[in-house]
Amino acid sequence: MLYRLLADATAAAHFVFVAYVVVGGFIAWRWPRSIWLHLIAFGWGFGTVLFRLDCPLTHLENWARHRAGQAGLPPSGFIDHYITGVIYPESALVTVRVLVAVGVLVSWVGYGWLRRRAAGSATRLQPSH
Repeated sequence: MLYRLLADATAAAHFVFVAYVVVGGFIAWRWPRSIWLHLIAFGWGFGTVLFRLDCPLTHLENWARHRAGQAGLPPSGFIDHYITGVIYPESALVTVRVLVAVGVLVSWVGYGWLRRRAAGSATRLQPSH
């Protein structure tokens, strides 16, 4: 029972991580210092997809599921098992990846724009001597 709970908690943490990779740039609009965490998360997430890097969360979930007597994730991994074909059809995989990349880039451009705008406002508010 404990291993199943660990596997389920790991899957939930994995969903949160994937969601953060997608929307973390928008979160940084509100909490600017979080951009660094988002860049790291995006780099890791992008690397696992592009370079087929192994994800430690996938390994932890598989280990816990096997200990609980359950089947682990397929070799294709977390995203293919829980997201592709469930949230969107497999035939839309390329489109979804492009939309996610565009969304992340838009969040970064918006973040940069907001930071420059805030810096400009701070400069205008300073008294001149």
